[in-house]
Amino acid sequence: MLAMKNTQGLTILLEDEQLLVVNKPAGLLTVPGRQGGHSLREAVAYTLGITQKLFLVHRLDAGTSGVLLLAKTPEAQRHLAQQFQNRLVQKEYLAIVRGSPEEDSGLIVAPIAPHPRIPAKMIVSEKKGRPSQTKWQIVDRFQGISLVRCRPLTGRQHQIRVHLALIEMPLLVDPLYGNAEAFYLSQLKVGYKPSNRHEERPLLARLSLHADALNFTHPRTNHPVRVEAPLPKDLHATLTQLRKLCGSAGGAALPEPA
Repeated sequence: MLAMKNTQGLTILLEDEQLLVVNKPAGLLTVPGRQGGHSLREAVAYTLGITQKLFLVHRLDAGTSGVLLLAKTPEAQRHLAQQFQNRLVQKEYLAIVRGSPEEDSGLIVAPIAPHPRIPAKMIVSEKKGRPSQTKWQIVDRFQGISLVRCRPLTGRQHQIRVHLALIEMPLLVDPLYGNAEAFYLSQLKVGYKPSNRHEERPLLARLSLHADALNFTHPRTNHPVRVEAPLPKDLHATLTQLRKLCGSAGGAALPEPA
């Protein structure tokens, strides 16, 4: 079994004859979009030279980085897909959000449905929504910003983003649910003056969400497997600046970035 291999920016976290687990970079589509663009399977095939067909088991939003599991055989796909359907897979995410609630943890129970007029958006709907649950826990607090660990108990589209926005903790960067295209150092540093020669570059310019870990049962051995994805450099840099300039409530030391 192969673990932790870097190939042209795509990190292979785990690989054997049944499955492949990668650390998907932000910006890479899980499946091709309507407007085209490179997808994960194309990237894996190109960088690793894998010619066999890879089967999707679950998805991540294009702007989300982190652990993504693919099957190498139809049998493995059926086994793994059944685990997801039966809620036997534990997914863990790290999210940088706006807001700092009084509580340290909670459970969000709110049904999610497609927006009636905006195709790419989801909403909370008591009448038409499918049951959705997300556990959350504060990892660290800053001035009006928090680092949160989320464990979705269901697998609805955009679930974490919708649920966090519902409790007034939208992602720090999320143009669809948080009205923020990017996050800048000038938003943290008092008196910050960007260079006169060029515009300020964003500290973070993608969803502030990372699929941190995945726990599942191996389709052949039936042994429990846990795979973790190191924090990407952009999220690591953002958290480093937050702790430097906004203080911290004493969160754990940041791991080294991928």
